[in-house]
Amino acid sequence: MQTKDATKIALPILIGLGLSHCLNDTIQSTITSVYPLLKTDLALSFAQIGLITLVNQLSASICQPLVGLLFDKHPSPWAMPIGMLFTLTGIINISFASTFEWVLFSVFFIGVGSSVLHPEASRLAHIASGGRRGFAQSIFQVGGNFGFSFGPLLVAAFVAPYGRSHFALFSVICVIAIIVTIPIGKWYKRYLSTGARTKTIKGSDGEMPLSMPKTVLTLLVLFILIFSKFVYGESLGSYYTFYLIHKFGVTIQTSQLFLFVFFIAEAIGTMIGGPLGDKIGRKYVIWVSILGTAPFSLAMPYAGLYPTLALSFCAGLIISSAFAAIIIYAQELIPKKIGLISGLFFGLGFGIAGVASAVLGCLTDKYGIDTVYKICAFMPLIGIVACFLPNIEKKRYR
Repeated sequence: MQTKDATKIALPILIGLGLSHCLNDTIQSTITSVYPLLKTDLALSFAQIGLITLVNQLSASICQPLVGLLFDKHPSPWAMPIGMLFTLTGIINISFASTFEWVLFSVFFIGVGSSVLHPEASRLAHIASGGRRGFAQSIFQVGGNFGFSFGPLLVAAFVAPYGRSHFALFSVICVIAIIVTIPIGKWYKRYLSTGARTKTIKGSDGEMPLSMPKTVLTLLVLFILIFSKFVYGESLGSYYTFYLIHKFGVTIQTSQLFLFVFFIAEAIGTMIGGPLGDKIGRKYVIWVSILGTAPFSLAMPYAGLYPTLALSFCAGLIISSAFAAIIIYAQELIPKKIGLISGLFFGLGFGIAGVASAVLGCLTDKYGIDTVYKICAFMPLIGIVACFLPNIEKKRYR
């Protein structure tokens, strides 16, 4: 089911993109991991914790489609290093923020940096894929999943025992990311100078597989699936540590280790989902990965400590396999707007996660975290709407 692309697969570039995504998302996950420290230092409520995530995610979600559209029209080889400079600014500020407003300012800058990296790196993964788009997208995305899994461990080791000022150590990660993205920018600059970019960026044939009305309806289904995935994911990503501390009385360090296991499961699932979509079709991977999470999510609120660990691993493994397939499926719907589609879906995911975090924070303040987890457990059942996705692979790969 693969098409011939204008370039051969560029594995070193894909690895570099995965590494840059890993470094960027390590920073992103350290924000949520440091929430217990922020809550204690600044006497924040759960609603304020949710608002921090909302500002961070909305700054990324609003900017990402705009960044994708901008660089569809005006490609720049130096976009990613510049984006990491925004992240570096946010890291330094959040380390010494003494007010809630200062924290919001800091996470806003971190979100802007992320909004540049995701659509640009996704576009470059498309170019470097050599036609193996699911594989390339998985290499890129698994870097982000591993980054998210490393973040809690780094916070537990270098920040939690010593205080929030040690968060400034993560500025080193930003500098490394800038160094990694410079050779990628040079490769992209050479690529742009060859004059071959039009065909690859816009897709191998540029033809939409569906009519515009059907494309819009299909995108709506994908948006609903993204909503289901990210609301449930955010209930674990932002509030899992609080849930474990509240229900089982574990320490902050232990809760971070449990969060690490969940993030590792997501990394494994991401690596599986993209190549599997190349082989059996993206629709089927999307369907199974979201709806198949439901048995584990529904059982988790009623499980003990170690069964919760096992159920969270299974849920993370299965549900994370969907995102690479969703991104490639959407890119193939509108092959002339790879950057826009990438930015739209990454941005939508970030935005939904941010709003969900804020809403879940308010609900937790009012009804308690146990009730919130019981409600969120039903979110994967929304995956049933995947039955409405058309088999565009049959239309495209003849």
